[in-house]
Amino acid sequence: MSDIHDVSDTGRQLAVVTGASSGIGLALAHEFAKHDFDLVLAAEDHEVARVATDLSAKTGYVVPVQTDLATFEGVERLAAAIEDTGRPVAAAAINAGVGVGGAFVEGRLEDHLRLVELNVTSSVHLAGRLLPAMVAKGEGRLLFTSSIAAVMPGPYTSTYNASKAFLLSFAEAIRVELDDAGVSVTTLMPGPTATNFFERAGIEDTKLGQSKKDDPADVARQGYEAMMAGKDHVVAGSMKNKAAVAASKVMPAAATAKVHAVLGKPGSGGH
Repeated sequence: MSDIHDVSDTGRQLAVVTGASSGIGLALAHEFAKHDFDLVLAAEDHEVARVATDLSAKTGYVVPVQTDLATFEGVERLAAAIEDTGRPVAAAAINAGVGVGGAFVEGRLEDHLRLVELNVTSSVHLAGRLLPAMVAKGEGRLLFTSSIAAVMPGPYTSTYNASKAFLLSFAEAIRVELDDAGVSVTTLMPGPTATNFFERAGIEDTKLGQSKKDDPADVARQGYEAMMAGKDHVVAGSMKNKAAVAASKVMPAAATAKVHAVLGKPGSGGH
């Protein structure tokens, strides 16, 4: 575990953010800090310690946890760090995720399996660790970062789109289960956002990778506001994202898959 700052009871609420060292996760961490939350931040890289140092000057107490959430042990490490604070979790942004680009049969199977472990399994695992205490206390908020990719099959990002569809379905289901428990579940659905996602997924040379992207700070703010308002979901970012989700509701899956194939095909950004 990384350096742990003193998180004894400060009078502030405690929030957890995963994938907090960059992109939407980093922006969410800043959003929570701006609203006077103490924080437990998780990421796989050492940058999480620097982020924690920066944010501690704004919000007081921050716990950085460098851990690989794509593993069972990594999620348990985070859960132990949260428990060690001795504080109830008021809100959690389950945000860590990764993409894998290219045709499924041409990629490395281990990359796709790791995507499922991080995007899907770790999200269920962490929710399972956090929710019982929230339900026992009768209050709490969960925010899952899904994507507008959840509403359409994704040729050339097949496992990514499927993982985001899982998160959307899972979040909507447990939201209903928790209706009378005082715990809200919100799904954040951004479109293309200016993060390192496209580079890491290897899809910078696609039409999707070269499309105009939203500001992660705007996406995080909309997600935070929706979570605090107890909304079931928010399609964040530009109106184009909302239009894409609306279109997916009237187009058959085969048609939306073909549209995505044009946008996600390797090399399509150069045509």
